[in-house]
Amino acid sequence: MEHLVLFLNTIAFRPYVFIFLAAFLFVAVQLIGWQRTWRFWLISWGTAFVCEYASTRTGIPFGWYFYNGSTIGQELYISNVPFMDSISFSFLLYAAYCVALCLLLPIDGATSFITFRLNRLRFDLTARTSVPVLLLTACLFAFIDMVIDPVALRGDRWFLGKIYYYPDPGMHFGVPFANYVGWAVVGILSLAFYFPIERRLPALSLPASVTPCLLLGVGLYYGVLAFNLSVTFWIGESFMGLSGLLMHLPVLALLLFRLLNPQTMPSSSYSSKSVHAGDR
Repeated sequence: MEHLVLFLNTIAFRPYVFIFLAAFLFVAVQLIGWQRTWRFWLISWGTAFVCEYASTRTGIPFGWYFYNGSTIGQELYISNVPFMDSISFSFLLYAAYCVALCLLLPIDGATSFITFRLNRLRFDLTARTSVPVLLLTACLFAFIDMVIDPVALRGDRWFLGKIYYYPDPGMHFGVPFANYVGWAVVGILSLAFYFPIERRLPALSLPASVTPCLLLGVGLYYGVLAFNLSVTFWIGESFMGLSGLLMHLPVLALLLFRLLNPQTMPSSSYSSKSVHAGDR
């Protein structure tokens, strides 16, 4: 009963985290269905929690950092790790995965979406569980944390609160580079566990174009990014905010070019024989 009360308090205390979590569950089910969504969430949350638990004791894989326990009694903790922190990894990883898929999936012509002509992406099983997708997702996952972690470290200046610290602050606005390596490690491990399961699950029943469903995940990625940049500027860290904005603009430009460029030819990188029965 005590844990249930703390969980409900956590939702009230961190509503923005659970709004993003709910958005993740909704958009993921639209694309990959509930069977894959709950597995993706459980694997990524479990991996993130184990890595956070280990890092606060051994410095691996994020480097040394510590939760100060300032919100114990106000929100749910599992051991020394705030529950809301480890669940954030799940929706951020899925959002990064959608961006990577939009950049790497083969193209099968164009489709109409609202007032735009979008390139139609083929949701090929081999392509979506490939090593390039895994590596690019891990990079994009760490890349968004380069905006999130610096502002989270200044949580005492906004409604997050000062919940953790680095004993040896790094050069990137106080965040050690090892932290971003740790994020990439969590992304790689999570997808390395998830992809073999994805390949064994029953085939998906997909719409004519998966591009709109993927864009929901992309919207989640840039929604989280916009939220954190807004907080960064709100607390008066203009240089930090501009740095984060300029870092992500090239990726956004590349993404728009690949999706909207009408001259892009259908991809022949993957044979139709490699498409999982029922998947496109």
